[in-house]
Amino acid sequence: MDRRVLALRTTMKKNLTKENLDPRKWMRQEVVEGFADFIPNKDSDKETDNSFDDKEMLLEVEKQFMEAAKTNDVETMKSLGRGLNANAKNVHHRTALHYAVAGKNKEAVQLLLQRRVKVDQKDKYGVTPIHLAAWFGSLDILKLLVQVGAEQKVENEEGLNILHCAAVNNHTEIVEYIINDLQMKELDKDDQSGNRAFALAAEHGCVDMLKMLMDPYNMATMKPNKVCRGDTPLHLAARNGHLDALQLLLQSFDTRDEVNMDGETALYQAAANGEEESVLALLEAGCEPNILTTAKCSALHPVAKRGNRSLVHLLLEYKAHTDFQNQHLEAPLHLAVKNSHVPVIHCLLQAGCNTNITNKRSQTAMHLAAEIARIEVVEMLLKAGLDLTLRDRQGKTALGVAARANEVIIVDMIIKAERYYAWRKTNPELNESVHSEYPLTFKLDHRHETKQMRLMAWRLAYELLKAGDWKRLAEHWGFTKEQVSAIEEQWTGQHSYREHGNRMLLIWLHGEELAQRSLAKELYQGLILTGNRKAADKIRMDTESTSSKSCCIS
Repeated sequence: MDRRVLALRTTMKKNLTKENLDPRKWMRQEVVEGFADFIPNKDSDKETDNSFDDKEMLLEVEKQFMEAAKTNDVETMKSLGRGLNANAKNVHHRTALHYAVAGKNKEAVQLLLQRRVKVDQKDKYGVTPIHLAAWFGSLDILKLLVQVGAEQKVENEEGLNILHCAAVNNHTEIVEYIINDLQMKELDKDDQSGNRAFALAAEHGCVDMLKMLMDPYNMATMKPNKVCRGDTPLHLAARNGHLDALQLLLQSFDTRDEVNMDGETALYQAAANGEEESVLALLEAGCEPNILTTAKCSALHPVAKRGNRSLVHLLLEYKAHTDFQNQHLEAPLHLAVKNSHVPVIHCLLQAGCNTNITNKRSQTAMHLAAEIARIEVVEMLLKAGLDLTLRDRQGKTALGVAARANEVIIVDMIIKAERYYAWRKTNPELNESVHSEYPLTFKLDHRHETKQMRLMAWRLAYELLKAGDWKRLAEHWGFTKEQVSAIEEQWTGQHSYREHGNRMLLIWLHGEELAQRSLAKELYQGLILTGNRKAADKIRMDTESTSSKSCCIS
């Protein structure tokens, strides 16, 4: 028997997890599993007793009585009432009175009070019927409970009293009764989380309640919560997106940039939760967007991480700094790149953020982009003109990171960019006219205009060049050793050199086209100067043949 009881207690502890404390959820059907073995079956041969409900721990008649109280079925309650325990509790320690009050069923409540039920019965969370009357705004029922002697100062496990319950739900008439009739202004005290009625009203956006507590009751306070996180009512309204309540607080108090225990302002919390209207209201009220938290985050950090472009744009409009680094030395750009938020990356780049800033691992945003291998992100960063020579703690450039990950497309894009910016540096006078016909891109070229040259490059690499020939060409055209090594990282078998050569040629073609040089001429001369006359002559013949065909067609 002892073992069965111990197993019972273990089962209850496992399955009775703390549910939502919002009493508005109570009227739904509860689903509590794991009670099949709740009552030890001493006489396994006997027929099962169906008058006891394993789910609610109630006799059938008690369950019917409680259901009638939920629906205000007074006649059923009267017919079942003789000899019935009206104080019967379900597994949550709730009685018929709890449910009658929660349903605002005045007649059922009156019947139960006539039967002298226990009015201060607490459920498993310490909630009594008088809490429910205040929570659901039933003034008549609250008065009935007070008249029969219900404890008015009672608190649940969260430290909530009837004033807190009324404030959370904007029941101003309940608060008037508590303060004017019951003369219990002393109920304005901290709950277990350190919040008073005014803070709870702000947290839940109860504007009428906030106004009443300010005037006539003078119960408003903007002091920070000392128990939990140190939030002020402004924090609570802002982070929950209660715009009307937030605007009322901004109009009524000077509180703006106070920080909680984590160094977070109301603006930071609103931004972190994506509450754009609240962020705008706070910025218009003069809140500072560049206050750092204890983790050294600005409001831009969580917004960039979430990918909220409109909020990033809004913060930048109000002079948010783009380059603050958090405790991991990550700037907003790092977070946007890590999460592939292209619109946010674009906003930050347009705002002039530092693209070369490094995190704790000495990684730039480009290193991260090379790791995640998102082509759009890489393209955007490369076009911003960042420093591709920077190395992380492992001594890798962004090119080295991409090569290590065998991200062939990214490798080729980075080499194109390196060669392009090197060419621009040596030819500054040509920069203005470079992109007159086609926009700058480092992606794979699929244009019809370059199809013939791309086919020529493929034939040269796969049919005419031997192993090692492409490297001599690469050296002649100024490819660096690191660029050649990055191309060679790709391994497709014994004839990998063919694909390596094709990739190198396409990268070279990209630069030659931007420089507006004659591709066929430069290719012919390169082959001659690297000792490959046979391939050079073949390419020239193919070029002349293609040209003559074009003339005949024209």
